[in-house]
Amino acid sequence: MILHIARVIFILLEVLILFNLLIVVHELGHFLAARWRGLYIEKFGVWFGKPIWKKTVNGVQYSLGSLPFGGFVALPQLAPMDIIEGKADLDRAKLPKISALDKIIVAVAGPVFSLFLALFFAGIVWAVGHPVSEGDSTTVVGYVMAGSPAEKAGVQPGDKILSVDGKPVRRFMGMSDSISWDVVRSEGDKIAVKFQRDGKVQTVWVEPYKAETRGWRRKSVRQLLIYPAETPIIEKVEPKSPAAAAGLRPGDIIRGFNQTPIYNPIALLEYISKHPNEELVLHVERNGSKLDIPVKPTPLLTAGEMKPRIGIQWDTSGVVSIQHPNPIEQVYNSVTSTLKTIGAVASPKSDVKLQHLSGPVGIGRIYYLLFQSERGWQLALWFSVILNVNLAILNLLPIPVLDGGHIVLALIESVRRKPVNMRVLEVIQTSCAVLIIGYMLYITFFDVQDLPFVRKKLDQLEAQSPGKNSQTP
Repeated sequence: MILHIARVIFILLEVLILFNLLIVVHELGHFLAARWRGLYIEKFGVWFGKPIWKKTVNGVQYSLGSLPFGGFVALPQLAPMDIIEGKADLDRAKLPKISALDKIIVAVAGPVFSLFLALFFAGIVWAVGHPVSEGDSTTVVGYVMAGSPAEKAGVQPGDKILSVDGKPVRRFMGMSDSISWDVVRSEGDKIAVKFQRDGKVQTVWVEPYKAETRGWRRKSVRQLLIYPAETPIIEKVEPKSPAAAAGLRPGDIIRGFNQTPIYNPIALLEYISKHPNEELVLHVERNGSKLDIPVKPTPLLTAGEMKPRIGIQWDTSGVVSIQHPNPIEQVYNSVTSTLKTIGAVASPKSDVKLQHLSGPVGIGRIYYLLFQSERGWQLALWFSVILNVNLAILNLLPIPVLDGGHIVLALIESVRRKPVNMRVLEVIQTSCAVLIIGYMLYITFFDVQDLPFVRKKLDQLEAQSPGKNSQTP
């Protein structure tokens, strides 16, 4: 128990360090550019909240806040940011004017430093590689849910999907050229799914499924209710179970049962649940040899209740490969993924809405899950490439308060040949800051629901509610 708690604390510290590094490096870009262009720098803070340490050096107040989330640099000549950075300690009107070019350089510097950090992380990932699970790299269907749109259209396990909605695919999950994303991003009543089976290419039209969701949950997006092919590898055999009695071992690969091949462990689990009292013959591959092993399910304790099982635990990642994409490829894929997400949110016909994005809580949760895996640091560095590119692009959106907003205001100033009225600027900045803070709270509301203990409680409440949709997966 103590070791588990210590591990959780260590993972949380890793998440905190990496997440804060992304923000602080971004703000450092603004800071160094402001120094170079001669702007007045009022404050440079790491973390927010009441300072637990602060010191003024050469007119700049450096501080360490009490809330360990990110950082900021206060540049009164750039734009009033009182709602985020606190009220300025001086009269901005008395500060010397700076050129529109200086403002643009300082605003651009933050996203540029985020891209530099992305390239740095990408270089490390290129050198050490990052693990890719079998399910993420294949387009072969491993399991088709009973009664799903895909099953009704004729899609079967073992089919190799070639394109979805007219777009070629090369992997099951992810944002670039993936089955899952092209399904989510489709907008028609039916989706064209092109696949290869026994050397023949076929195309079927599938009507996507959308689960019903309660008002306080994220809205469901389109699904085909299919799962990728993953080699069913036994990770653990439970003592005194039917599997142990039959001689199954960790590392055994279950290629099928009862003369039926399987492409995903779910197929075996489903068969056992539907045939709890029937003996079945597993077709096992062990060290290159093929074995037929009979085993009969028996009720075993699972999640607090007795269920028919044979007593094995699967290696959930299946066969893992280590890939070494070059830095340019990683950054390019991250840019295209971010732009695709923005395009999806902007499209009125898309299922992807603002509520489907992630804020600090959601990002922290992803980092936590990545660090829990065996190669957590490699995965976290790979994800940091994506996140830094995301941070750079989103900050360049032409919205006041964001870096892109500062650039737009500076361009307006260069055209008008005079700065935007300070009072007008304060109203614009404050209004947009309130909207962004409100949006972050909105996103956090949904992110919190993804935390395990919150999700469990909400699921229990929904299960107790009348009219619960029994088909929700």
